[in-house]
Amino acid sequence: MEPMTMALWGIAAMLVLIMLRVPIGLSMLAVGLVGSWQVYGSVGPLVANLKTFTFSSFSSASLSVVPLFLLMGQFAALGGMSTALFKAAEAFIGHRKGGVAMAAVGACAGFGSICGSSLATAATMGQVALPELRRAGYAGSLATGALAAGGTLGILIPPSIVLVIYAVLAEQNIAKMFTAAIVPGVLAAVGYILVIAIQVRLNPKLAGTMEPATRKERIDALLAIWPVALIFLLVIGGIYAGIFTPTEGAAVGAGGTGLLAWIKGGLRRQSLLASLEATASGTGMVFLIVLGAAAFNNFLALSQLPQELAFWVGDQGFSPYTVLWAILIFYLVFGCVMDSLSMILLTVPIFFPMVSGLDFGLPPEEMAIWFGVLVLIVVEVGLITPPVGMNLFVIQAMAPDIKITDTYRGVWPFVASDLARVVILVMFPAITLFILQWS
Repeated sequence: MEPMTMALWGIAAMLVLIMLRVPIGLSMLAVGLVGSWQVYGSVGPLVANLKTFTFSSFSSASLSVVPLFLLMGQFAALGGMSTALFKAAEAFIGHRKGGVAMAAVGACAGFGSICGSSLATAATMGQVALPELRRAGYAGSLATGALAAGGTLGILIPPSIVLVIYAVLAEQNIAKMFTAAIVPGVLAAVGYILVIAIQVRLNPKLAGTMEPATRKERIDALLAIWPVALIFLLVIGGIYAGIFTPTEGAAVGAGGTGLLAWIKGGLRRQSLLASLEATASGTGMVFLIVLGAAAFNNFLALSQLPQELAFWVGDQGFSPYTVLWAILIFYLVFGCVMDSLSMILLTVPIFFPMVSGLDFGLPPEEMAIWFGVLVLIVVEVGLITPPVGMNLFVIQAMAPDIKITDTYRGVWPFVASDLARVVILVMFPAITLFILQWS
């Protein structure tokens, strides 16, 4: 069998394993090893290559930020930062029509800036905001839809674990990736807030009302969120200013959030052990996916599929934007059934060489950063696209009394906002890149 044919059969086999609910890391690892064995024709070269790509996959110092950012998110939750963010946003806009849902989105954006994970942001903010949304009389569809969408901000607003993985795969500067993602992340939050404002004006029954906060309550709530602002400025500002590397910044952030959680009384021996255990479990899952992707991508490289695909696209004479839209639609569809990290690890080695050979009128580095942010946004949309968006299930598990069909109905306007944002960022790359160009 020709290597190219093997690669196509391998992709099909991997998708079958995933549909059979085999963990995606194991699916990629099994198919990658068996496929490489078949291409080599014997087990000897495979064993020799296995130790090489295993070492190369985990020897990157950049990957050390993964457990550190995960630990920072654990400590932030223990320190009550999620609650403080929501209460501060609620104190200023909660009395407005749709204000509590808007506050939930704003708090998700703030917590995402110290968490780096979409599912963790959705789960944490769901615990904090859902009771308040219920108490204020919000419809279940708007409450769950806003929280599921707001949770996706954790994957886009820096620091983001998936952004780090993309930067490693595409050999890009992590600090520049973080910087480029800030404006699209802010646009996402603003877009979600506008969606809420439009919905509650078209259908006032979706949202209840609450009493305005007093001036003292607002000042107290504002003072309570200074740790979040301090940590964000310290980590992202320090990385961007070159004071320390992303790994050092992640360590500073984890240490800072841990100290604040201890001061506030949320970090004690048992909670520390639980945080370390959750961080180790999450890191192990991420690294298994990284190893599986390395094995599978090694198999694809041996089959020459990425190179042949890039040559084929070049020979067809497609315009660069036609190819880009096809890739983004692919991510949108498959993002509905695969998690974002797996999608990035599996597809970037295939698509990035293809896109790199196209002329978008941008320098290579800016093109790579722009493409990475676009991919991350579209994968993020998959997290809330019915029927299998992962954030939908996280929020639904916290609100079992709300029908899943109501959650699906409530999230569609936010999906439309995301798609509009993708179109704008594709048409105007400068929106993503202007901070980099300005600096």
